[in-house]
Amino acid sequence: MGTRYKNPYGGDLRRSFWDLVLWKTGRYDEKVPRELFPFNFSYPSAAPSFESFLPYALWIGHSTFLLEMNGVCILTDPLWDPYCSPVPIRSLRRHHDVPMALADLPPIDIVLISHNHYDHLDAKTVRHIHAFHPHVQWIVPLGLSRWFHRRGIQRVQELGWWESFSLGKSLVTAVPAQHFSGRGLWDQNKTFWNGYVFETEGKRFYFTGDTGYNPIQFKEIGAKWPFMDLSLIPIGTYIPEKFMQPVHCSPIEAVEIHCDVKSRLSLGMHWKTFCLSDEPMDRPPYDLYLAMRKKNLPFETFLPVEPGVHVNW
Repeated sequence: MGTRYKNPYGGDLRRSFWDLVLWKTGRYDEKVPRELFPFNFSYPSAAPSFESFLPYALWIGHSTFLLEMNGVCILTDPLWDPYCSPVPIRSLRRHHDVPMALADLPPIDIVLISHNHYDHLDAKTVRHIHAFHPHVQWIVPLGLSRWFHRRGIQRVQELGWWESFSLGKSLVTAVPAQHFSGRGLWDQNKTFWNGYVFETEGKRFYFTGDTGYNPIQFKEIGAKWPFMDLSLIPIGTYIPEKFMQPVHCSPIEAVEIHCDVKSRLSLGMHWKTFCLSDEPMDRPPYDLYLAMRKKNLPFETFLPVEPGVHVNW
């Protein structure tokens, strides 16, 4: 059978084919309709002005960011394919074009992979990155290096939670996430799932990966580091709540993570690109606004930027 990884909180969170059937046939539908959000709602704070010589984050879409800090270029969960599935499925097609071609990327030093779901680990994108940037250091969860080795990619470092890896002046630490893994019916949870904290020369960012929320692990992350200069936190794929909540955080829970890790600036991800849940694709910024307003937090500290927008941090 081999190792099957588990979440220490919340039990076995794997989603079976039967769970998917129940969701699509309405068994998980929410009983009370949610408040309608205003037509053409605009989040009350825009991305700050951009200076190319300062550290920046560029949202490519979904959970893919290009980050530059002190001369180091990092990609998170790179996905350039039009579909987030092993075969083209119309309902899983990308809803906006990628803002930058793979061939136009600057030299990439490190790629962070959170887990092996198709919307976070895309074989074609990985193959192209390896061809363009053969010296990239890949950082992956436990059990996932074999997937890369089978594709001729050897510069791969597996990390378990709280394990660190140094590369020059940079340090990557894998941190907990609440999720699951699997690319088929028979490999569920046979590889792990990570978030990451990346540090280099006085700058620090946190990439949550794909995650639900619990009140323990994110506070542990916040206790280990005094603050995060930048956090990349999912704000989409949260309705229906009964089905989604254990493994995907809502905007309300994203704000909890933002507070738990003492983030100076957070950017929303895992929304707008692929339709993977029942909330309207333009709803997450409104629910994020409500969550920030409820806690009386400055809106400019948690932004739902558009794909292709550069943000200094």
